[in-house]
Amino acid sequence: MLDVSDEVRAEIGEEEAQRLLAGESAPGTYDCTSCRTPGNTSQERTSTVLFVGEETAVLAFAHATCIPSQIVPVSEQQLQGAVQSITSNGGSAAPPVAVAPSVPAAPVLAPRQAVLGITCGLVLVQGDVRPALVIEPTGPVARPGQGGPGDDFLPLLIEQGFLPVNDLSAPPSPLAGWSVLLAMGQLHAILQPGSAGAWWQAHQPLPVSEGWRQAVNKSNEVYVYAAPVGSIGQQPREDLLADALDRAARHGVLVGATMPLSGT
Repeated sequence: MLDVSDEVRAEIGEEEAQRLLAGESAPGTYDCTSCRTPGNTSQERTSTVLFVGEETAVLAFAHATCIPSQIVPVSEQQLQGAVQSITSNGGSAAPPVAVAPSVPAAPVLAPRQAVLGITCGLVLVQGDVRPALVIEPTGPVARPGQGGPGDDFLPLLIEQGFLPVNDLSAPPSPLAGWSVLLAMGQLHAILQPGSAGAWWQAHQPLPVSEGWRQAVNKSNEVYVYAAPVGSIGQQPREDLLADALDRAARHGVLVGATMPLSGT
């Protein structure tokens, strides 16, 4: 029940792809690289996700309902950090695979695609505990129709109305027409104005903590912060998340907006 996309197959080679499909090198159980909940390759459709750095690559697994089989470009530093995290947490992923020097990674990854990671947390603003979403892509974001090594994530958001955040003690400015969709107590999407639809949509609804839900039901609005890849990281505690946001703000790489709550 394993899905191996053509692009992943081309990168890992036909022999390794066949070993995966035959179950010889695929784990029976795994932690989904998207939603972080357990999965089982023998009981549910599973996607192979290849994280590719400058010199190495790591094959991970995800529920097919969360994300399709694909290649995800990441920095070498992020990749090594992910390997250490997987090892220390007992998670499952294939061992790092060397990218052949004769096959440069860049052409395989063009056009660049980045997955938007999202973290739900609580922040203290003007003495009140407020619900926040923190968005950070897994790699540099190119402007549609353009390539190159640059990262246009923040400029694109500023063009949409997000504003730079220099001081976390003040709420970010409201962004007209945007909203955060919460349904049945779970996070579903960040909606754009009018008929534009969802700017970000969960592959499957994301559960939020009881404290986050209580805070958002009290205020009916969410503080949405965004930073380029490598600025925030996965923080295990909300105090560490707040510290990371503060550093990003001081370094001028944080934007934000206040959005009303849609749903319940």
